Amino acid sequence: MVPLWLGIGALVWLGLYLNVDKSVIAGSVVVIGILSNAFAWLVGMVALVPIIGPLIVKILSIGFIWLLNAVGYLVAFVAIRRGYSKDVITYRGLTIALIVGIVIGFIIGKVI
Repeated sequence: MVPLWLGIGALVWLGLYLNVDKSVIAGSVVVIGILSNAFAWLVGMVALVPIIGPLIVKILSIGFIWLLNAVGYLVAFVAIRRGYSKDVITYRGLTIALIVGIVIGFIIGKVI
C-alpha cells in the first residue's frame, strides 16, 4: 500500500501542478482509495500507534460526528445561497468547537 499512497500523492501533485480542477483530483483520490482499500490500510496504520492510535480510529468512526458535519455543510450551503455568509462563519465556528469538545470529552472518558 505504501507504493499506492506514493502514487496517489504524486498524481495529486501532478494534478495541482497542471492546474486540474481540485474537485476532479479529490474525486479520483476518493475512488482510488475506496476501490483499493487504501483508506482502510491508512486507518489500520494509525491504529498501530500505541495508546493514542486506537482512540483516533474510534473518533474517526463515530457516526454522530459525520452526521453533524454533513448537516453543517447542508445548512451552510442553504444559508450562503440566501445571503447569510457572515452568519455561516459563526455557525461553522460553533460546529467546529462542538466537534472538538466532543472529541476531547471522548478522549478524556477513554483515558480515565
